[in-house]
Amino acid sequence: VQLQASGGGLVQPGGSLRLSCAASGRVFSVNVMGWYRQAPGKQRELVAAIDSGGSVNYTDSVKGRFTITRDNARNTVYLQMNSLKPEDTAVYYCKVVNNWVAYWGQGTELTVSS
Repeated sequence: VQLQASGGGLVQPGGSLRLSCAASGRVFSVNVMGWYRQAPGKQRELVAAIDSGGSVNYTDSVKGRFTITRDNARNTVYLQMNSLKPEDTAVYYCKVVNNWVAYWGQGTELTVSS
């Protein structure tokens, strides 16, 4: 299974951006899709996750600002990020659990700065 993440970049505070992550290869049963992030000098943390039934989970700091969705037909997960803050600056990684095995994308960098 290969994951291709895209959508990072430089955004001003208060701006919006959408990340995408497409899974390809031997994708049989995608259980959970999610986004993590790692800021400089910090540990990687869960940002948002969505399971096969559509249940979502967000870390407190992004609730009300970020929305995770998935397109099962395309094996793609999205992260819509609104009202971005400088503290959202990080490398964002997608994670897909396929047939109960976890796979990680290569990371896409988000910088929120004026």
